[in-house]
Amino acid sequence: MIELESLSAHFGNAAALRDANLQIRRGDRLGIVGESGSGKTMLALCLMGMAPDSAHLTGRLSIDGRDMATATERDWRQMRSRRVAMVFQEPMAALNPLRRVGDTVMEPMLLHENLSRAEARARALSLFEEVGILNPEQRLRQFPHEMSGGQRQRVLIALALACNPALLIADEPTTALDANVALRITDLLQRLARERDMALVFISHDLAAVARATQEIVVMYGGDMVERGPTAEVLATPQHPYTKGLLGARPDPAEAGRDANGKRRRLPTIPGSVPPLHGLPQGCRFAGRCPVELAHCADQRPVFTPTEPGRGAACHLLSETGHD
Repeated sequence: MIELESLSAHFGNAAALRDANLQIRRGDRLGIVGESGSGKTMLALCLMGMAPDSAHLTGRLSIDGRDMATATERDWRQMRSRRVAMVFQEPMAALNPLRRVGDTVMEPMLLHENLSRAEARARALSLFEEVGILNPEQRLRQFPHEMSGGQRQRVLIALALACNPALLIADEPTTALDANVALRITDLLQRLARERDMALVFISHDLAAVARATQEIVVMYGGDMVERGPTAEVLATPQHPYTKGLLGARPDPAEAGRDANGKRRRLPTIPGSVPPLHGLPQGCRFAGRCPVELAHCADQRPVFTPTEPGRGAACHLLSETGHD
């Protein structure tokens, strides 16, 4: 349904997304993980035709066999909502504070589906029920500030589903929510994707949520896809040093507190931070932070190396030393 071939997004000489290759089929549930600045949201914006005007796109982005990398805004308006839709990470910023949420959810139906207002309202009520919003009649008439964070996120999901898209992109949908609400939103997205036979791209820092919601995973760093494969396998046996670092940095309650000498345990971290776009190495983007860096990693880009069917990573260690 969606295919990326060497898709890149440049801002001047800096690449926010570099040679992304990906296929998404109907019903796929794909997780995308990485630190802030890794290119996750830029990838999502490209899939929605919402990359900034200052971004120069190269490569191919195909939706239903149609190349959209150079499509006009008019072409994208016909594609959004009906084929691809997005749930943004901050509901209060995504919802118009001056409009009742019911009117917001009804708008794409009125624009794209040629429904009457009564028909659109009936579908909005049905969507509110489907995403678990209680008292939907009352909620339709409310403004965003009158709802909780979890309810607002469910409204955004209902809005994204308004025109029955084939692909739903959820960009950090649980960031501003407490743990229990985040878990329910994660489970809701997974259930909706299964029941609607809809593809789901789930973007998150939360590895536990990605493990729960997705079948496949892509790990990004510095605009590059550094590892991908089945979610359970990648999280159990990571092959790229960056993926290993992400998993190692997860807080472990069993290791919390103090050690045998009474000293506070330090949380494990990946040394350093993601450089700015203009300061990324030309070779492996992770060079300078990698614990197993080779002499040529900073200036020679690693080739993505398949390690088994449907799985691989872009690392010089894999390409030079071989793999099982």
